[in-house]
Amino acid sequence: MAMQLDNVVPFGRSFDEYVTMFNLTPTDLGQPILSVADGPASFNAEGTSLGHRIQSVDPLYCYQARDIKQRFDAVVDNIMAQIENTPDDWVWSYHHSPSDLRKNRENAIQKFCQDFGQGKAEGRYDVGELPQLTYPDASYNLGLCSHFLFLYSEQFDRTFHLDSICEMLRICREVRIFPLLTLSLQPSPHLHFVLAALENLGYQWEIQPVAYELQRNGNKMLKITPSVNG
Repeated sequence: MAMQLDNVVPFGRSFDEYVTMFNLTPTDLGQPILSVADGPASFNAEGTSLGHRIQSVDPLYCYQARDIKQRFDAVVDNIMAQIENTPDDWVWSYHHSPSDLRKNRENAIQKFCQDFGQGKAEGRYDVGELPQLTYPDASYNLGLCSHFLFLYSEQFDRTFHLDSICEMLRICREVRIFPLLTLSLQPSPHLHFVLAALENLGYQWEIQPVAYELQRNGNKMLKITPSVNG
C-alpha cells in the first residue's frame, strides 16, 4: 500500500543531531553512509555540502518537497502542544526549550526542502522502505536509522524489526540505531529479542551512551557489527 501523507509526522533532524545521536567521528563521516527512514532530515543536505557521501532512503520521497512541507506545517502546532503539555517527559540539554526545538525542526526541513529536488536528481534520495531495500550486498560502510526502528515498536512487531535490521546489515558493514525507546518513552519490548537473534546470527552489538537526549532517558544508541570471528 502506498504511503499516505496524512498519516506521517515529518519531523527531521539536523546534521549536528545525527553526529551527536550516532557518535559519528570524522572517520565515520569519511565513509559511504546509508541513512534509512531519513524523512525530511537535513543530514544529507548538510553532509553533502561538507563533502560527505550520504544516501537517504524513505517512502516519503515519493512526494514533492512542497507536499512534505505542507504536512509539517499541518502537524507541528499539535506536536509542540503535546510536548509542552508533558514537561516531565523531555530533557532540554541539546534543544534548550520547546521553542528552540521547533526552530531547529523548521531549520532542518527548510534545508531538506531546498536540497531535495537537486538531491533526488543526483540520486541521493531514493524511495524505499524496510524491510526490503534494493541496494547490493555490502555496498555501504555505515548504515544509520534515526527515529524509526524501536521508536515505533507498537506499530511494527519484533519480526519486522529483526528483518529490517538484517536487511540493513546485508547492505552495510555496520549499523547504528537511535533511539531505543518507544514513543511512550519506554524501552522497546523488541530489543532483547532482536539482540539475542543477532548474536545467534553471528553479529556483535554494543549499546553506547550518546550526548543527545530529548526523550527522557533516550540517550542510548545501538551499534551492530559482524563478529570478530565471522
